[in-house]
Amino acid sequence: MTGVDRPRIEAAVTELLLAIGEDPSRPGLVKTPKRVADSYAEFFGGLEVDPVSHLQDSVPLGSSDDGLPQTSDAVIVRGIDFRSICEHHLLPFVGIVHVAYLPGDRVVGLGKLADVVETLSTRPQLQERLTEEIADALQSGLAARGVLVVMDAVHRCVVARGSRQAGSSTVTVASRGELTDPVARAELMALIGETTRG
Repeated sequence: MTGVDRPRIEAAVTELLLAIGEDPSRPGLVKTPKRVADSYAEFFGGLEVDPVSHLQDSVPLGSSDDGLPQTSDAVIVRGIDFRSICEHHLLPFVGIVHVAYLPGDRVVGLGKLADVVETLSTRPQLQERLTEEIADALQSGLAARGVLVVMDAVHRCVVARGSRQAGSSTVTVASRGELTDPVARAELMALIGETTRG
């Protein structure tokens, strides 16, 4: 694969406009096929990127005074914004994801965690699978002792069509390693849920 096929998307959008009874040549729609192709290139840009590649530039935690490797209890990044496209209706779902991990012997720049989220969310997705894929990437890419991913999203296919539940959001959770333990997971969930203090 070499990225999205923009001319093919443009042709498909033109056909779609014709199929709903519209005139693709009218002024308001004449540029729509190109605009959709451009947006699809952005929405699905993660299809060819390995999310684990963002975690390669990790740094060792170092050693303590007794010569043993230092460990950090937890690294938590709260409130990473994301948007993805639901593969069922090709409509967006948007929200935030909180990521926590228990480092093994190395850590990674905090922005790299958001890069993993961005890569995996820019594919046709289901929220449940996206949550699991983020956890798997962090677990394997960091050799973490434990991983916790909490995602809270609003789905346009729920808000704008079907049951039209405008006030609803969906929360999914994935845990790996030591954070599959309910007590350890509950402690980090409490930290994720704390409001930020100025």
